[in-house]
This record gives sequence, structure tokens and C-alpha cells, in this order.
Amino acid sequence: MDDHQRYQRYQRLVEGWLEHALPLPDSPWPAHGMPGKLVEAMRYSVLGGGKRLRPVLLLAAHESCGGQPEDALPFAGAVELIHTYSLVHDDLPAMDDDDLRRGRPTSHKVFGEAMAILAGDALLTLAFEWMADSPLPGARRALAEIARRAGPTGMIAGQVGDMLATGRAAGPDMVRYIHTRKTADLITAAILAGLLLGGAEQPALDTAASYGLQLGLAFQMTDDLLDLAGDPDKLGKNVHRDGQLGKLTWPRAVGVSQARQDVLVAVEQAAALADVFQQNARFFKSLALSIPKRVK
Repeated sequence: MDDHQRYQRYQRLVEGWLEHALPLPDSPWPAHGMPGKLVEAMRYSVLGGGKRLRPVLLLAAHESCGGQPEDALPFAGAVELIHTYSLVHDDLPAMDDDDLRRGRPTSHKVFGEAMAILAGDALLTLAFEWMADSPLPGARRALAEIARRAGPTGMIAGQVGDMLATGRAAGPDMVRYIHTRKTADLITAAILAGLLLGGAEQPALDTAASYGLQLGLAFQMTDDLLDLAGDPDKLGKNVHRDGQLGKLTWPRAVGVSQARQDVLVAVEQAAALADVFQQNARFFKSLALSIPKRVK
């Protein structure tokens, strides 16, 4: 199969797992103990589309070191729950106050702010339940890696930096700090978790972490550029929001032309590291080189 078909294969595995593993809102207080409206809000955000980039990376990394993708699905699903909870909270009026996500009204617009907050909390907690139940030998280390990179020294630190820096002058060092933690850390965590679940050793983990950093930076820089000139129908969200909110972005820090060049440099650096993924090296290289072509 070609790289696009491989991506779709991983994507289908993730979609099937999420559909099966998330409870159904079959009654106000169903047998699984979750209020029906809470489950409805959780499923609305998780199953509302998306690229599934992070879980795809996790499954591909796991397979690259001889693992079966199906065995890593609880972790892949968990990473998507963590990513989704961060989007639900990021869209709240107290944060970015967005009303469109993945082409649909954001969670708080449909269910109210209180239920959106609780749904995000539930997704984050459920993610760790799924991971803790994994019997794979590397599960503890993989869980710890995800917790570290999604927590107060990783993704949350990036969110805080993004919030505190809003409206300030955009320096490259500060923007890179935000992008590294807010975006690249969870992408890197997904890759490392997949490898750890497959028994990868430290030299490979170090190289894979460098790949994840460059891929994550390229992804976020491209996101910043799409906010300036992207098609909202293809993106599934409003554009020009960064400027309206006074966000620090890479184009604002270095200019649009330099930002485009920096994306190319980052993806080339990532592609040069792809051999660490052995049998999936071509897939990881192709994925990195596709980032500048993103339209959504």
C-alpha cells in the first residue's frame, strides 16, 4: 500500500476503536454510570472528524519496531482524547472563544460552558484509564511520557505561555517555546509512546523525539500560515483569529516569507531523521514532507 493508504488504514483503526470504546448515551443514567448528556458531549467532540494525526503517528511508530497496531489502540485512542479535551477547553470563552471547530459548532455552543468543561475533564481522565489498563510491557513508560508532555511542563505550559503572551510583541524565542510545548510535545509523546510500547531503546527514542519536535514545529507554523490565508470551509474553523486575539505566531515573529521557508527547513530536518522508523521510514518521511501542502 502507498503512504496515503497506510495513513487511512491507521485512521480507520482509530475511528473504529473510538466508536467502540466510548460509551453510548443510551439513558440519563446508563449502566456504565456516566450521565447521558455528558457522554453525548464527549462523543460530539471526539467523533466529529479530524485528521487523527497523533494516534496515527503512535500506531505507525509502534508498527515500525515490530508491534501490531491493534495492540496499541488504547494508547492511540487515549492520545486523541487528550488532544480533543485540549481543543474543547481551548475553544471556551475564557480562552480563545471560538464557535467553530471541525466544521461544526464548538462544544460549549452546543452543550453550554459547564458541560463542555466537564466533558473535557472526562476525556482527559478516561484517557489515563485506557492507558493504565494496557497489558503491554512498555505501557508504564509510555503513559509517563504522555503525562509529562501533556502536562504542566508540556502542552499545558504552552497553553499558559500562549495565554500570557497574547497582545505582546512576538519574539521568535517565545513563539518557539509556545509551539514546542503547545503542539510539538503531544505529537512527540504519541511517537515515543508507540515506540516504547514496542520495546524501542534509548538511541532510537532520542532520534524519534527530534523528529517529533521538527514535525510539530512545522505543523504549527503551517497552522499559523493557514490562519492568515486558509479557506475556512476546508479548515473547518474560522480564520484570522490569531490576529483578532493578538496571538503570538511564527509569521508575526519572522514575517510570512521567512515562516514559509522555516516550514520547509523543519520538514526537511524531520525527513532526514525518518530512517529511525525502520520499516515505516518512508511513511514518516512522506508525512513530514506533506506538511507544507496542508490545506486543513
